[in-house]
This record gives sequence, C-alpha cells and structure tokens, in this order.
Amino acid sequence: MTLTAEPTTTTAVATHCPYCALQCGMTLSPEADVTPRQFPTNAGGLCQKGWTSPALLRSPARLTTPLVRTDGELRPASWDAALDLIASRLQELRAEHGADSVAVFGGGGLTNEKSYLLGKFARVALGTSQMDYNGRFCMSSAAAAGMKAFGLDRGLPFPVTDLADADAIVLVGANPAETMPPFVQHLRGANAKGGLVVVDPRRTPTAEQADLHLAPAPGTDLALALGILHAVVADGLLDQSYVEDRTSGFDAVWRIVAGYWPEQVERVTGVAAADQRRVAALLARARNAYVLTARGAEQHATGVATVSAWINLALALGLPGRPGSGYGCLTGQGNGQGGREHGQKADQLPGYRKITDPAAREHVASVWGVPAESLPGPGRSAFELLDALGTEGGPRALLVFGSNVVVSAPDSARVAERLSRLDLLVTADLVLSETSALADVVLPVTQWAEEDGTMTNLEGRILLRRKAVDPPEGVRTDLDVLAGLAERLGQPAERFPTDAETVFTELRAASAGGPADYSGISYERLRDGEALYWPVPDERHPGTPRMFLDAFAHPDGRARFEPVEHTGPAEPPDAGFRLLATTGRVLQHYQSGAQTRLVAELNDTVPEVYVEVHPDTAERAGLAHGDLARVTSRRGGTTARVRCVGSMRQDVVFLPFHFPGAQRANLLTNPALDPTSRMPEFKVCAVRLTKEDGAE
Repeated sequence: MTLTAEPTTTTAVATHCPYCALQCGMTLSPEADVTPRQFPTNAGGLCQKGWTSPALLRSPARLTTPLVRTDGELRPASWDAALDLIASRLQELRAEHGADSVAVFGGGGLTNEKSYLLGKFARVALGTSQMDYNGRFCMSSAAAAGMKAFGLDRGLPFPVTDLADADAIVLVGANPAETMPPFVQHLRGANAKGGLVVVDPRRTPTAEQADLHLAPAPGTDLALALGILHAVVADGLLDQSYVEDRTSGFDAVWRIVAGYWPEQVERVTGVAAADQRRVAALLARARNAYVLTARGAEQHATGVATVSAWINLALALGLPGRPGSGYGCLTGQGNGQGGREHGQKADQLPGYRKITDPAAREHVASVWGVPAESLPGPGRSAFELLDALGTEGGPRALLVFGSNVVVSAPDSARVAERLSRLDLLVTADLVLSETSALADVVLPVTQWAEEDGTMTNLEGRILLRRKAVDPPEGVRTDLDVLAGLAERLGQPAERFPTDAETVFTELRAASAGGPADYSGISYERLRDGEALYWPVPDERHPGTPRMFLDAFAHPDGRARFEPVEHTGPAEPPDAGFRLLATTGRVLQHYQSGAQTRLVAELNDTVPEVYVEVHPDTAERAGLAHGDLARVTSRRGGTTARVRCVGSMRQDVVFLPFHFPGAQRANLLTNPALDPTSRMPEFKVCAVRLTKEDGAE
C-alpha cells in the first residue's frame, strides 16, 4: 500500500528540515512538496537530504500499526493491546527487580517537548535512574569541555551568520560540505581571504575547499592544538591583556605546552611544523577569527581533553566572548542542543540543571508535582547503559525513542547481544529500523511534518516546527505514547499532556532560572517570527544571540584554561592491526541511515558501505579499486567495497557508518570511554585490511 500525506491545511506551512542541527528553513505544501525558504542558517539553500525529506512521509515502509512479537514474529496488534502489554510487563519487572530494572534511551532528533516529557516519564512514571540518549555519542565531549572552560555550554554561542565576517576560521574534525552543505556558505568570507583551515585526517570535500588542510594521524588532534599554542606563545602572539583580564589558569597550561614545540608535534601528528606556525600567525593576525570543533575532535576516549586543547588555543588568542570572534562546536543531530538541555541525559534535569543539585531537584519536582526525594539520582551513560542490559544488576527492559542503537552504538555486535538478553524491548519508530526489528513491541509514531514541536538549532536558537500534513491512520505522537503508558502505570492523566504547546509551557516553568532558561519563550513569540536564542529569562527579554561578551558563566566571570596533555588513541596500531580506521558520514545519508536508506534517490547513489584506502595500502593488501575487502578489528569485522583515494594517509582507512547488518562500521569501533563525557572512541581503532576471501 502506498501512503499519502494528507494535507492538514490548504496553504503551505513554513517549517524546518528534519535532519541536522542547521535546521534549514523550508516550506511544505499541502501536497507535501518542499521548497527552501530564506532563513539565516541556509539562506534559501537545501542539501540533497532536505530536498528529498518529504519522501518518507509517503513511504510504504512507514509503520502504521503497533507490532507485538508473538511466537517469535512481530504481528499487528491494537494500540490498547500493545500499551496494556508494555505497562503490565513494566509493572511486573519493577515489582520484582526494582525501578532501575527498566531503562529509557532517547534521541537527539526528538523535539524539545518529547525530550522533556521522556525525561519526566522516566523519573516520575517509572522512577528509574537508567536513562540516557544518543547525544552522548554526538557532542558530549564538547559540552563537557565548554562547561569547564566557560561555565556553560551552548554549541555556537553566537549566530552562525557571524562567521561571514571572519578573516580566519579553523575547522577541527568537521566536514560540513557533506554533513550540512548549506553551512559552507558561511565559510566563504574567510575562504576568500585565504583564512580557511581544515584539520582532518582525510582530504574531505570540505578540506578540498580549504586554503590550508592539516591531516594529522587519527587521535593526535590534541597534540596538534598544543603545538599551535606553543607557536602562539613562542612567536609572541599571545593576547596577554585578554589572558590577564578574562581568564585564569594559563600558567598551568603553559607548563605542559612548553614541551610541545612544533617540531616535536610534527613527529607525533605528521603535520609540518611550518604549517603549525602558519595557523598560529593566521589566527593571531586576523581581525575576526573562530575555532570550531566537531565530531572528529570529540569522538575519542580523550575527547574532552582534545576539545579543551582547542579552546585553550582560542583563549590564548582572545577569541571567546569577543564580538566577531570565538570558539564554537558544530552540533550534529537536529535537536542535539535542545535534546541534552531538558532531561534526557543521565545526569541532567530540565534547564540544563544537574540532577545532583538539591535546589534543581526541588524546583523541577515542584513543577512536576512530586516530592523531590522521589526523583532518582544520576544513572549510567549511554554505552554503559546499553552494555549493562540483561546483566546482573542491569536493566531488564528498555524503551527506545528516536534511536537505532544496533547500527549507531560502538562495538555494535556486543550491543545487539545485550539487547537479546532483555525481558522486554520496546521501540517507538517511524519505520522498522534494525533496532525495532529486534523489539518485542514496536509503536508507530509521527514524524517531523506531522506534528508541532520546537527544536534548538546549533546556535541555541529555538525554532517552531509546525504540523503541515496529517499522519497515516493508526499513527500516534510520542507524547500520546508517553501519556498512554503513564496513565496505565498509575499517573494522573493531567501529569502527562499530549498537546505540544501545553508541554512546552510546562518546560518553560521547569527550565526557569536554569542555565538553559526557556521561560521567556512562547509559541506565540515563535509564531510571530522572533529570533530567540537561550537564555530567555522572561517574556520581555530579547534572547541572547551572543554569549560571554561581558563575562563568562563561572562565578568570577573568567574563562578557565584546562591543563591537558596528549596520550594518543586508546588502541594504537600494532603488528596484528597495523592500520587506523576512522568513521564518518557521507552527503546522502544521515546517522544510522534508517530513514535515508529508504529514499531511493539517496540510497541508489550510495547503496553500500565502502572503505577508502590509499592505493599503496590497498596494493600491499592485494586489493584494487572496486574489490571487496575485509576490515577487521579486535571486536569484529565488516566487508566493504574498496575505494582507492590518493589523498588518504597510508596508515588510515575510512568507512561511513550508515549501513546495517554485516556492513556496520560500528562492528569495528572501540567502546573505550572518555573519563568525563563518557563518549566512546568512534574516530579511531586499530584494524587490518585483507581480501574478503583471505585469511583472517
């Protein structure tokens, strides 16, 4: 059966793209046709994913009825039967094994309203501490480093349009030409002035556009930042007055950096000492300059330290908190910023409050109408939560909203095995993703154009994504699902509203006074087109597009230098695994690919996993372009089509992570965790490369 997206209005609706955190402005017609619109982040442009985003609204792959596993197979069931089954099993498990026997896993693509209500559901209706989300796999390292340095984390603490006036921009581990193509236009000013620097082990489409491409060995970005900072100080480029007036801790950092002269760093990273000094001079002499990090710097077992090293460089040059300059992180997922602000993360409550803070607990509990002591404490981080499933003392049931962990989690074969141990796996999904295919109950839910809700984009700007079409018959919103389950678990109906604006009004109250204060934001102001960047502490407040101009968020108003030292990847190459594998995205696909692989125009272009290899590396393995290769790590292996790329480092291979089953790049990746952010080391692991039919 072919599904049609039924119009909910007779006029086109101004909304936003369902994919990345750029949240490009678009207009959706009553017939579900998309056209780009003028909006600051995309200025009338869309990428291939945005243009094809309505395809999934009409896809025959859409789920339209709940599925319940019976005799080993997923079979259609009524909503009442599915929700009754889930609620009864949850009650049994909680009664027998305690509240923490039930876990919840969310997603960075959920609206603010869903993120908020999901966190409330976990802590109030289930009483569990076992909740986290896939944003832990996205930018948690940058968030932790930002908190250390500035006392507050907002991906970009300035509007993205500010980048247009930059003379120099250093992009570290970012490939926006593929991950968020409309963003590239904001780099053109620096590019035209010869000031665009890209730091990436691969010569990506973004690096191709750069004036200077630095290609460090994977896992050595931290050392590179130390080398450039050494050059800044040694060459007399330190902004001494800024360091004295607006920061603290520089002396402790310099005691470490003094040992990282550029020639020493060249031996570690492979980046020429002359190029390190060139970057130092470029940033220091620029009138306006920015340092921007992304997943390539963050997805390491030393991700927080790596980002801190780049922030230290920005501070030494006097960039953060200065109009026209700064440090920022490019958020990946559509609501990666808002998703972590309102209670999905294991250690947080709404408003970016700490769950261990007694005052925060009292405030949020009063909004929820429950005793503060009834709220659980912090739980396990994302991978630790998944790794504990079905183990002694670990959760026995898991509810997943907006995530496809079987493909997206590191060491994914191990995660799939943990899921198989559960007494109950429930997913709320648009399509039968690889995770949903393993579930005991699958609940069909609405998607972006079929519901109202707010998103917080990479700049910290809150956006209203409006309903444009009706969902297929039989599909419910995530808010409806949570309300239905909560009521069956004994919660009063009014505690879990199903109307998005009503939920947002409650979110405003819960966030009031917190670091991410949304209390002054209303749907009315958003409908009127106001550009509101958090914090917005009251309804007369204009929002905060640029942060830290007067002071940083630490009590003394100063930014903090963080002493960090290079230690290298958790898993260096050795005689058995001589190469380093790194993973990333391609233009046509998004995240685990569960949605984009169903869009023919996208999937036909990149239908399978591949491995990029230097031609000499391929030849040494007895491989040629187009051959099938076996890429093997200590955790598992995947089969991929060889692409010989002359610009690749000879010690590095690259695989995109969007593909399922035996093509999963995350069968290889290392779940070693950053000690602060608990971010897994997605970006580097030791592998070997052989012919597909060769010996392992």
